[in-house]
Amino acid sequence: MIFKKNSIELLFLASIILLSIAAEKCRLLVGEENSSKSWTGKFTVFNCFDVGTGTIACVVKEVVRIYLHYIRAVHVRKVRAEAETKALNEGFSQGLSYGDASKRACEKGDAAARRAYLQSKHIMGHLIASGWDVFETLYVGGTITEGLIRGSGTLLGSHAGGYIGEQRFGWIGSLVGSHMGSWVGGRIGLMAYDVGNGVQYLLQLVGKEHSSNGSSSSKGSLL
Repeated sequence: MIFKKNSIELLFLASIILLSIAAEKCRLLVGEENSSKSWTGKFTVFNCFDVGTGTIACVVKEVVRIYLHYIRAVHVRKVRAEAETKALNEGFSQGLSYGDASKRACEKGDAAARRAYLQSKHIMGHLIASGWDVFETLYVGGTITEGLIRGSGTLLGSHAGGYIGEQRFGWIGSLVGSHMGSWVGGRIGLMAYDVGNGVQYLLQLVGKEHSSNGSSSSKGSLL
């Protein structure tokens, strides 16, 4: 079982290395102008003070974050109330006094609220990281396709990294794994985008070559 697990990890690492090499070759093939823009370009905090697109982006980001926090607070409060009501009814059905039933209900409500808070925090973190990578790509001059592919990689990487980290090291592993997974996933998305560009460029060259050969053959037959 351990050997199989290590083999999968080595295979994944080897695939990433091969994809990185292929992406680098494709970037050289298509040129810097047609390759991914967000590989080196990055939105920094100083862009928030450009009194333009960067400032608007930062304002929108904070508004979205506040709104998501509000949704999370409402969700947690609802989960707490439902858990407390359920625990209170169970306590009464077991013949507990109002004080004992209320105490147990508060404990159940707190536990349910903590679980709901962590779950919603994980989901929000994945979505915010993915959406921000899409915007950052567009801000530095990338295409919508590049942004969507990078954002999808960030979303999947953040989720996978958080899950693996939580399985091995608990909530600290989930936090670190989500952060690292989002970065790795975004980079894999950019590499996939560059490889796709390279393949498309090669197909266009082959098509042009066939077209030119066909034109030459037709001219020769006419002569």
